This record gives sequence, structure tokens and C-alpha cells, in this order.
Amino acid sequence: MIDAPKITVVGSINMDLVTITDQLPKMGETLRGHQFQMNPGGKGANQAVAAARLGAQVQMIGCIGKDRFGDDLLQHLSEQGVDISNVEPVTDSTGTATIIVSNQDNNIIVVPGANNHVTAPFVESKRDVIANSDILILQLEIPLEGVQKAAEIAKENEVTVILNPAPIQELPNSLLEMIDYVTPNEHEKELLQKGINGKNFKNKLIVTKGSEGVSFYDSCEEVTIPAYSITVVDTTGAGDSFNGGLAVALSKGLELKAACHYGNAVAALSTMKLGAQTGMPTKEEVEAFISKEEVRKSI
Repeated sequence: MIDAPKITVVGSINMDLVTITDQLPKMGETLRGHQFQMNPGGKGANQAVAAARLGAQVQMIGCIGKDRFGDDLLQHLSEQGVDISNVEPVTDSTGTATIIVSNQDNNIIVVPGANNHVTAPFVESKRDVIANSDILILQLEIPLEGVQKAAEIAKENEVTVILNPAPIQELPNSLLEMIDYVTPNEHEKELLQKGINGKNFKNKLIVTKGSEGVSFYDSCEEVTIPAYSITVVDTTGAGDSFNGGLAVALSKGLELKAACHYGNAVAALSTMKLGAQTGMPTKEEVEAFISKEEVRKSI
């Protein structure tokens, strides 16, 4: 097994502006919230931090603004063990996500800002980093051309590619053919499958189902991995935590079923704290949690 797998994440880096409230406001309505936080976020950065906390060597490829948010996010990524040497400042503002958390669920508005600069030429300039990775993780909060170019470089160099197709959009078959694992939630899965047929695509799918766990296909048979039973505080970043955990597990040689179990544990622990990156567990915490659950089930 690889002790410290090399994982590269090409994706978004945001500052999350989080408001906690009892209910969502109606049009034109003003409500009093309970709490406000500014937390590091962005699906790309979230997945990078998730993998780094689990012991991987993580390279982040992306863009931030020349502003206070950008400075703070770079410092945070570095403190979490993510290599930021391929994150570049641009003249646009740093990306933001406004998140309203209500009744253990969340609604999100994303302003991409600097993330829009992660284009095909920018990604091409990072070719060597991607080529020397064990696994590449992608999402859809950067321009599709950047995602496509990263996948092309990875496949040319036999690097395993995980695509988390969020926020969902129409994807060309030429991109999906280069992906080894596609990790949508149930809503994203339905939209992805419109107009896409064939056993090969189905066998790329790993569908996250929240409290119902995760499912994937073994040939044509659907296999479901149940979720862990925990007390949920905030679901923000749970999917990103799963993707980071899945990448680390696969890079260490675990079979898909075991890798999904591991990703489930990472996601479960992440929901027990407030915030996306701030709630992500360490390698030691995940191992202790899995061991405890195995003991509990054996009693």
C-alpha cells in the first residue's frame, strides 16, 4: 500500500459565509438568525482538505483573488497540509458561497469570481503536477474547459480520475468517457443519465444518498453501502468529505466496496460539526470511528 498517496485536486476555492437560522425567509421577508461564520470552502478546496487530513500528499490547482479572503484561504490550506504552490492569484475577487443552514439542511448561492480563471490554458500549465498524481479529483465549480483539460492530461498519463458532478450541468460524453468514477447525489444522477446510455457509464457511478448511504454498480447489480447512524449537526461539505475519503481509500488499493465504506465514515464524521472544512475528520479519527462501529456491530 502507498503510505502517502499523491492526490491532485483541480477546482474551486471559496470563502463560505454561513448563517444559522430556524427557517428560510420568504420573498421580501427579514428574519433574525442565530449565528454567522466565515469558513473556508469551495468544493475543490473542501475535497483537498478532506484528503490531506486523511494523510494524503495533496496538490491544489486553482485561483484566488488578490484580496483578504484569498490571503486567508491560502494560509488555511497550507495549515491543513495542502500544497498551494499551484494556486495563483488573479485580478478577480475570491469566490464566495453564501450558505443558509436551517433544520440540519442547507441552501447555497455561489459566486465563482477567481474560480472562472481555471481555464484550459491555466490547467495545461500545470500538466506535470497532474501527470505525476495517483488520483485526480474534479468538480464543476470551475469552467468546463478546465475540467476537460485536466481529465485529458490525467488519462494520457494513466491517472485515476474522480468527477464529483456538482453543481450539475450537461456534460459531453467525451468527458465522461475519461472519468473512472462519477460521484453524483441522487438528483445529479437523474440529470446525468438523461441521454446517456450503456453499461460502461453505469459502472462508473457511485451515488451518494445522504442518510441512506452510498450505492454503486457491480456489473449491472446495484450495491448499497448503508450510512452510519450519527447525530447530524450540519451536512455542508459531507459530499466533499466522501469524495476526499474515497480518493484516499482507492489510492491505497482498497476495493470499491471497502473504499465506499471508508468514504461513508469520513462523511458521517464531517456532519457532526458545523462548517465544511472545519468539520472534516483526521485519519486517526476515522480509524477510531470505524473500529468503534465494528465493535458495536459485533456485540
